[in-house]
Amino acid sequence: MSSLVYDNILQTVGNTPLVKLNKLTRNSPHQFFAKVEYFNPSGSVKDRIALAIIDAAEKRGDLKPGGTIVEATAGNTGMGLALVAAVRGYKCIFVLPEKMSEEKRAMLRAYGAKVVVTPIGVEPDHPLSHYSVARKIANSLPNAFLTNQYHNPDNYDVHYRVTGPEIWEQTKGEVDVFVAGVGTGGTLSGVAGYLKEKKPDIKIVCADPIGSILADLFHHGKIIDPPGAWKVEGVGEDMLPENCHLKKFDDFVKVNDQDSFDMTRKLVTEEGLCVGPSSALILVAAMRYAEKLTKPSKIVVLMPDSGKAYLSKAFNDKWLVENGLAKPEILKTAFNVEVKAEEELKKFNI
Repeated sequence: MSSLVYDNILQTVGNTPLVKLNKLTRNSPHQFFAKVEYFNPSGSVKDRIALAIIDAAEKRGDLKPGGTIVEATAGNTGMGLALVAAVRGYKCIFVLPEKMSEEKRAMLRAYGAKVVVTPIGVEPDHPLSHYSVARKIANSLPNAFLTNQYHNPDNYDVHYRVTGPEIWEQTKGEVDVFVAGVGTGGTLSGVAGYLKEKKPDIKIVCADPIGSILADLFHHGKIIDPPGAWKVEGVGEDMLPENCHLKKFDDFVKVNDQDSFDMTRKLVTEEGLCVGPSSALILVAAMRYAEKLTKPSKIVVLMPDSGKAYLSKAFNDKWLVENGLAKPEILKTAFNVEVKAEEELKKFNI
């Protein structure tokens, strides 16, 4: 047992495990490794940028004692920021599109944050988009700091300085492909920046949900298909964040909601990894990209967060049926249900 004692919870951010996948990839000639980010204290990869952004803002004097942190978030960055704020004594206001899970909203409130919910399906520059609302709130409050995760270079920087080196060290430099999604772009771009310096021929692949505009921008330099709607949270974009460095990527793989939610269930039942749908989407993309490879390769897949934030969605058969992601028969045949003890015993004539 380790004798190490941390001064506070923020010192536990990072150094997440790299875990080999076995059952789901057993028929592949390649090796797949999951960088499991739910080991971070608030449960996602966004703890890394939350701590880095606040550290940098404090050093520059952009965030002063007693200040209020404001951000437009899919939930995970908000939780990371709320964690830092709780330790350092800041107030928080987070603006989320209404499609984000109730678990995420409840966790933000549990940390003491105010949650502001915006409508879905509005353009990024619409007055009621979560980007616009967060900006207006930050501009209206005294001593407020908009962390601006999509465009703040401290986001990219921490992944270049910390996450990339972690992966390089954990694989002993034997990594051929790195796959992640893009929400802000900081994770994939920052890790790519570091790994390509260490190994120029490494392939960097973006997993993108159908409906996102990013693959179009990568392949064509312009939007071909207008932004659509998708149900996987935290990946894909309807605008290009400054932290998304498309020139550092080698390829994109598009994945639909159905395949993402199906793989979410398989990851927990076959690999014991209770991760969110974005992690599943990224793995599906990695497995499809691997089909192009001509020699056995080592592929690192970033898994951003925990499935515990999606119990009411990805692990809720009724929600899946209502959203066209599962057939109604699942409600009658599902094994993972909750029943009264008397009902279960009755089946065995006990």
